[in-house]
Amino acid sequence: MTGGAGGTEPAVDSVETAVYTVPTDAAEGDGTLTWDSTTLVLAEVKCGDVTGLGYTYGAPATAQVIDQQLAGLVRGHRAWDIPAANERMSRAVRNAARPGLVAGALSAVDIALWDLKARLLGLPLVRLLGAGPGEVPVYGSGGFTTYDDQRQDVQLRAWVAEQGIPRVKIKIGESWGRAEKRDRERVTRARRSIGTDTELYVDANGAYTRKQAVRLAPHLDAEGVTWFEEPVSSDDLTGLGHVRAAVPLDVAAGEYGYALPYFGHMLAAEAVDCLQADATRCGGITVWLRAAALAEAAGLAISGHCAPHVHAHAAASVPNLRHLEWFHDHVRIERLFFDGVLDPSGGTIRPGASGAAGHGLTLRRRDAERYRVA
Repeated sequence: MTGGAGGTEPAVDSVETAVYTVPTDAAEGDGTLTWDSTTLVLAEVKCGDVTGLGYTYGAPATAQVIDQQLAGLVRGHRAWDIPAANERMSRAVRNAARPGLVAGALSAVDIALWDLKARLLGLPLVRLLGAGPGEVPVYGSGGFTTYDDQRQDVQLRAWVAEQGIPRVKIKIGESWGRAEKRDRERVTRARRSIGTDTELYVDANGAYTRKQAVRLAPHLDAEGVTWFEEPVSSDDLTGLGHVRAAVPLDVAAGEYGYALPYFGHMLAAEAVDCLQADATRCGGITVWLRAAALAEAAGLAISGHCAPHVHAHAAASVPNLRHLEWFHDHVRIERLFFDGVLDPSGGTIRPGASGAAGHGLTLRRRDAERYRVA
């Protein structure tokens, strides 16, 4: 029974999905991939007249996984018991290739369940989870390898000079590491754009070989780069560890973790200086919080990967947060689709400050509808 009438516990009535594909505002690419659109898969869980909203970024078929394999497991489930729902979904998709697309589907539903629970209680999600630091540092992320010098400069200066964000990241490793000279030049230009007082990060998306990453590190260090994300493939834990031991920059990885053991293996291999995790992939907020705890136990910080408005409240609740990625592509879509988006001015966001229940996002359906594909 739903809605809590007569003292009964609220339960999920229905699960609905929608898929939206949004063209990029310019060609985008990193070290190993280029793209011209981004797809958001929305999951809504309903309990009476209250709706929880979650989403992931991935293939449109993600919605089919939710509709055909997960919705039936969640309908009728108690709205309070999110870890149990997460475990039920996770066990049910064991033979459905859980890593990847299926994990994204599970994550979107989990996020929606957390939003629903907080809305039923009339609380900002960060209050439900329990605020830790409260304020969440963010870093501007974009600087795609497909950008020309002017577009990169304009983007970086906008973050630093207009919004006051004191840390930014660009993509390197162009063409699977075959444009190393241009990588070096773009890093140097990035430093000129942002000045000496702003932290500069780079992300190779696994494009380099081990020796190539180490060879490039002195140039990065000379330009004041402090964060070297996926210098080699995150599947190469030994290689990440070798690079980490050889360079003065912090090595980071973890965005492709689709289940908790992945993060345990990465930490056991001593492969990173900061663990990344993506709640839209790893199993939702439920598993993201567990990954943060694993990192804390290892003496490391955690950084939220992309989808900043999904991560904001969870990020504000953990004591070992380093920062959250203010990713250009996702920020643009989230601003386009939702009311209740956060302001990164000064380099931090403050989830829950408005007092809105849940994660505070409300879908502007009329604005989103033009991009709907399923």
